[in-house]
Amino acid sequence: MKKKYVFGGLVGGIACAALGSFLTLGGIVYALGFSPENVQNIVRFVGIRKLIEARYVGDVDDTTLMDGAISGMVQSLGDPHSLYMGPEMYEQLMNQTEGSFGGIGIYMGFKDDKVTVISVMDDTPGQAAGLAAGDEIVAIDGTPASDYQPEEVALHIRGAVGTSVTLTIHREGEEDKDYTIERATIQMKTVGGKMIDEANGLGYIRISNFAENTGDEFQKQLETLEGQGLRGLIIDLRENPGGLVKTCAEVANLVVPKGPVVSIIDKDGKTQEYTSDLAESKYPIVVLIDGNSASAAEILAGALQDTGAATLVGTTSYGKGSVQVVVPMYHDDAVKLTIAKYYTPNGRSIDGTGIEPDVVVELPQGATNDVQIETAEEVLRGKVAE
Repeated sequence: MKKKYVFGGLVGGIACAALGSFLTLGGIVYALGFSPENVQNIVRFVGIRKLIEARYVGDVDDTTLMDGAISGMVQSLGDPHSLYMGPEMYEQLMNQTEGSFGGIGIYMGFKDDKVTVISVMDDTPGQAAGLAAGDEIVAIDGTPASDYQPEEVALHIRGAVGTSVTLTIHREGEEDKDYTIERATIQMKTVGGKMIDEANGLGYIRISNFAENTGDEFQKQLETLEGQGLRGLIIDLRENPGGLVKTCAEVANLVVPKGPVVSIIDKDGKTQEYTSDLAESKYPIVVLIDGNSASAAEILAGALQDTGAATLVGTTSYGKGSVQVVVPMYHDDAVKLTIAKYYTPNGRSIDGTGIEPDVVVELPQGATNDVQIETAEEVLRGKVAE
């Protein structure tokens, strides 16, 4: 009987200690303003963590457990543009802002649970290997693309210069094929242009994406064309996956009439507005868009359309109207999180719907001539003549 009493007392003591710990933890989190449901969830989280540490048969690394928990929380949002980045992935992302990185030279889009090549940069390993816009990336180094969050895919394709990556590509009408491509240094030149009709002063500028240096590149190219007698401009945003909002605003300040360019509204209704100081449009503009024009490309196209500064030609844009922020944490890791949606000057949210062009022109598969550019030139000539 004595042993039973001692054992029972021991169990009772443990139960009291556990209850005391529970009440202490509950009291702390409740005092911090958490709801009873929050308290229960925090206790559940701490409980399973302690269970794993105490009972799991293998080795347990506390940092790995926390990384997995954070990653799981972010993934549970169901947002393809939000993700947890470990130290290696975060470092790769930061390196991209330096103007060059190790990669194969492709831009990708993420829609309908597919990873699709939006465009291939000139003179890059991707172009040399024969990749093309519209290709679906099925796997990276044998791992299905569906095993990664969409925003992780690019970080697995990039890597050290001189190393290789194998992409399994699905192309319409063909069997899936593996492409083994050696990574090279990719220089981020994002703007190119030329005069396409000197007699009528028609110029053309293509923006491949919005990086740190895009605003300066666009200004220099625009000044070059203006020095050659520019009277009308085509801005080609096809296959442009977007990029930095502030850089897009820099470009908009050169072509969008004075007033709002884009409004960014967060969860609490707080608004951040980018505006243009341009007194008035200097010349007619035609903008080319397609189903792969996304994010910042849609901001510029939407601002030019809403203000009447440009005519849009092509097909409906991608429809990515959300804004992400990268939040560094304590172990050289970070979380990329969707924090707001953006709206065009007329208050349009294009998230999931895209921007409709003023003149719809499909680009037939296998066409030998670019009917969208031809239509854009025709529209621009008419506007210049007016």
